[in-house]
Amino acid sequence: MPRLWNETIDAHRNAVRDATLDATAALVAENGLLSVTMSRIAERTGIGRATLYKYFRDIDAILVAWHERQVNAHLEQLIKIRDQAQNAEAALEAVLMAYALIAQQHRGSGNAATLHQGEHVAQAHRRLGHLVRDLLLGGVATGHVRDDVTPEELAIYCIHALGGANALHSKAAVQRLVSVTLAGLRRGG
Repeated sequence: MPRLWNETIDAHRNAVRDATLDATAALVAENGLLSVTMSRIAERTGIGRATLYKYFRDIDAILVAWHERQVNAHLEQLIKIRDQAQNAEAALEAVLMAYALIAQQHRGSGNAATLHQGEHVAQAHRRLGHLVRDLLLGGVATGHVRDDVTPEELAIYCIHALGGANALHSKAAVQRLVSVTLAGLRRGG
């Protein structure tokens, strides 16, 4: 098969996948997770249901792919925030604040709990843990972060503490939670 033909097929597959996931995101935002069906996605994208089934075996496969894309986008956002910070301390604070705000935005999505059980979530959680651990290592090196607890344990502390932001109803409350978490990280804290 000529290379150009393969590139065209790959571009078409990617376009169908992106359109499907975009439609899924829109339907979830408009009517909630339980409202998403193969028929509604097909209607929204203009893709026939039979074609949709060629790309995804069922609605669960679409929802997992959509969720995986969302989780990866959040991780990329945190990496970008880290990379834009001027120093290790600012990077740690900015990433923890952004993570807490992401957690807060996803409060009350009880139906989404089933989506948080896949391998993509476990992999993303490992990536998040490594990101936070590396930021903490930078803080230990500069003397801003305590060194009596391993950075791995402190990363777990941060992630679990800030995951509680999903129960908070204001940005001010999230900021207070981040402040308390950062205080627990400080040398002598």
